[in-house]
Amino acid sequence: MSVKESIRTLLEEHRGEFLSGGEMAEQLGVSRNAVWKAIRQLETEGYRFDSVSGRGYRLREESNVLSPQGVARYLGERRDLFQVRVMDEVTSTNTVLKEMAGEGAPEFTVLAANRQTAGRGRMNRAFYSPAETGLYFSVLLRPKLSAREALFLTTAAAVAVAEAVDALSGREAGIKWVNDVFLDGKKICGILTEASLDMESGGMECAICGIGVNLCDPPEGFPTELRDTVGSVFGTQPPPADVRCRMAGEILTRLAAYYEGLAERAFFDEYTRRSVVIGREVLLMDVLGIQPPRPATALAIDRDCHLHVRYEDGTQAVLSSGEIRVRLV
Repeated sequence: MSVKESIRTLLEEHRGEFLSGGEMAEQLGVSRNAVWKAIRQLETEGYRFDSVSGRGYRLREESNVLSPQGVARYLGERRDLFQVRVMDEVTSTNTVLKEMAGEGAPEFTVLAANRQTAGRGRMNRAFYSPAETGLYFSVLLRPKLSAREALFLTTAAAVAVAEAVDALSGREAGIKWVNDVFLDGKKICGILTEASLDMESGGMECAICGIGVNLCDPPEGFPTELRDTVGSVFGTQPPPADVRCRMAGEILTRLAAYYEGLAERAFFDEYTRRSVVIGREVLLMDVLGIQPPRPATALAIDRDCHLHVRYEDGTQAVLSSGEIRVRLV
């Protein structure tokens, strides 16, 4: 670990407290000048410090830099489970983490980024990922599941995100089948799970669960084509201090718990309770865009996370997420 990373870890662990340059230098076995240089480097990365002669440096509570050390502060007993990496800019956290998985990255590796240039959602649709106002990360999992059960990772993640949003915003988030988290009638989070299969066993070799949360509205607002459907957790209001690290920690700790109970569908009751689809009139969209939208009433979601619907002619069907998209009416 470099001097800069070591200093960052110390200051994150003692956020809001003063640490003297001499104390840090002695603890790390480096010179005071090395400590000073590390502080200057961290400031260029967006960290904000209070500096008082005779007392040292204090990382401000309102600092909102996304860092492995910052996320670790909010992981509680799961702190040693996840290995968090943060990059400034990537094409897509799913794409990069998939490459890392192929190179042997361990389960529970987390890759977060300040900005994605090619963020993706379902059906390869673009996911708008501006810098500073969102949280974008992917988690590498190696579950003992069949390919069809990969959907449970997505639905469990949706519940984890919704609960984390509740915890930080004080408002209750809903879930639109199958993978979108909603607040005040607008999408605030998308989740994309991509699995690699073991051709011999037919099971999953690994799964990458990508999560993108809009925390605040971009300063220039969302693009025109998204403004009617996309929102953020805090809108134009100032978010809580350290919101990106806190949100990441809240989501990851909940996801870990649901992952442990995946075989029992531990997420299911909360997933259906939060549904913004059940009992609603919807338009069912063919994912290939071949068939015209078809009106229906969403009746229920079963324990395999299939959607039960009734069409206008009275007939009923059971749908999987791979064949249909849902639009609320």
